[in-house]
Amino acid sequence: MKLVVLDGYTENPGDLSWAPLEALGELTVWDRTDPNDPRAAIERIGDAELVFTNKTPLPRTVLEACPSIRFIGVLATGYNVVDVACARERGIPVCNVPAYGTASVSQFSIALLLEICHHIGRHSDSVHAGNWAKSADWCYWDYPLIELEGKTLGIIGFGRIGRQEGRIARALGMEVLACDPCPCAEGREIAEYVSLDELWSRADVISLHCNLTPENTGMINAETIAKMKDGAILINNARGQLVNERDLADALNSGKLAAAGLDVVSTEPIRPDNPLLTAKNCILTPHISWAPKESRRRIMDCSAANARAFLAGSPQNVVNP
Repeated sequence: MKLVVLDGYTENPGDLSWAPLEALGELTVWDRTDPNDPRAAIERIGDAELVFTNKTPLPRTVLEACPSIRFIGVLATGYNVVDVACARERGIPVCNVPAYGTASVSQFSIALLLEICHHIGRHSDSVHAGNWAKSADWCYWDYPLIELEGKTLGIIGFGRIGRQEGRIARALGMEVLACDPCPCAEGREIAEYVSLDELWSRADVISLHCNLTPENTGMINAETIAKMKDGAILINNARGQLVNERDLADALNSGKLAAAGLDVVSTEPIRPDNPLLTAKNCILTPHISWAPKESRRRIMDCSAANARAFLAGSPQNVVNP
C-alpha cells in the first residue's frame, strides 16, 4: 500500500509525527508541490493508492492521469481543491476533516478583534522602542481603545466555529446576532437569529464564518458596506473571497468602517498589489487561525482515521458520496 502527502509542511513542519499514516503503508511526504503544475502532482502521486492534499489542486486532469488512486484525504475542512465530481465518477471517496479547528479558529477571530480594540502589539513595540521611558505621563496610548461590553457582534455562518465565537463574545458582555440558513436550538441559546439586512444595520462588529459558495462570493462589497453602521468592524478568518477587497479598502480609507482584522485574502500568499496592504486600520495575518499544534494534531489523527475507515470498507467524512 502506497500513500503520498503532496504538501505536508504546513500540517507538520517538524513538530508532529507522521506515524499514524506510516502505520498504513509505504508513505512518501512532500513538503510542497507546485499548485500551478499538474504534472508535478501526477509525477509525485505515481502509483500511490491513498493521496493526501491540503492546498495542492487535484483537478480532473490529475485524477484521470493517476488511475491507481483509490482514496483522497484532504488535510483540512475545505475541499474545493479537489474535483469531487470527477472523483465520484471514478469511485474515489474524498474525505475531509470536518471539526478540527473549532477552538483555534474561534479563538483567533476574537484575538483579531481584541487586537483592533487594544493594539497590543503596536503598544508593546512602542514600549520596547523607548517611548514609555521617555513619556511625560505614567501612561499613553497611540490609538483609541475600545471596550466590547454592551456592543453587538453579528456572526454570518453559525456552525460550530460561529457558535463557539458567540459563546466567547457573550462572556465578554456582547450581544450576539447570527445569520445562518439552518437555525438550530443550540444556536438560539447563544444568539438571536436575524436576516442579513438586519445584521448589517445592527452589528458593531461583523464576523464571517460561512462557507464560500458562488452565491456569497464578494458578499462584503460597497453595497453591503453601505448598509453597515458607520464605524463598524469587520473580522474575516473564513475565506478571503467572501470580501471584495477593493471595496473594503475604500471603506477603511474613507472611515466608513473603523477597522478590519483579516486572516485570509482572495489570493494566498497575498499579492504585493493587494489594496488591503495599504488600507487604514487593517490587521492582516498569514492564514494561521487553524495552525496551533493542537489543531494540526487533530488533523493528523482524523486523516489517519479516515484512511483506516476506508481500508476497513466503511469510509467516513466523505464529501462526495
